[in-house]
Amino acid sequence: MGVRLMVVDDHRLLAEALASALKLRGHRVLAAAAPSAGAAELVVSRAPEVCLLGTAAPAQPGTFDPVVRIKKERPQVAVVVLGPVPSPRGIAAAFAAGASGYVRNDERIEGVERAMMKARAGESAVSPQLLQQAFEELLHPAAQPDDEGARLLELLTPREVEVLMRVADGEDTRLIAAGMDIAPSTARTHVQRVLMKLEVGSRLEAAALAARTGLLDRAGRGRPARTTTAAGTDEPSPPPQ
Repeated sequence: MGVRLMVVDDHRLLAEALASALKLRGHRVLAAAAPSAGAAELVVSRAPEVCLLGTAAPAQPGTFDPVVRIKKERPQVAVVVLGPVPSPRGIAAAFAAGASGYVRNDERIEGVERAMMKARAGESAVSPQLLQQAFEELLHPAAQPDDEGARLLELLTPREVEVLMRVADGEDTRLIAAGMDIAPSTARTHVQRVLMKLEVGSRLEAAALAARTGLLDRAGRGRPARTTTAAGTDEPSPPPQ
């Protein structure tokens, strides 16, 4: 026995193509439409047995607001979501809104049909493979991009960070030594250690790397302000008592 249904999708052509395929398999399609402010109202007014709701962004806030309204006004309508391989948040959002199933939007027509029949019967329609993929992501989330600036900053001592900041400001060894009140030989040693830790061959490369990775911004947040003496030499301000 065919299912009385509606197809709602982000793309009207996809909705119409799916509707045509389901008609050929003996189902009664009441309407095929693109999502809009009136999509939920249309479903409520037509009262199909099943609504196939297509979406490209299942985890986007507000995506399943139409489902909430449909289930509130027509609780007997079973909603099956057609979407991409979702994150666990996407599946959870669909079912929290009241959906009866979730099917990949590249599923074969037989799979969509099986989900429709299960949803109409009051069963949950989610393939074990889809659940496995979603929970695999939950258990083993993708690694966050490496924060190279933070990593490099951890390699340097506070004094080496100040040396790097002064190098980036264009100060030579004499100015670094005067500004930090250290001997030029000590300043030179600090510079060499900074270059070695950053694995670069010159002060220019060190400054460029620091700027590219955001190391300068990170270091600047905790760097003491510098004042200028009467002689015009930069000196660090004394730390707060």
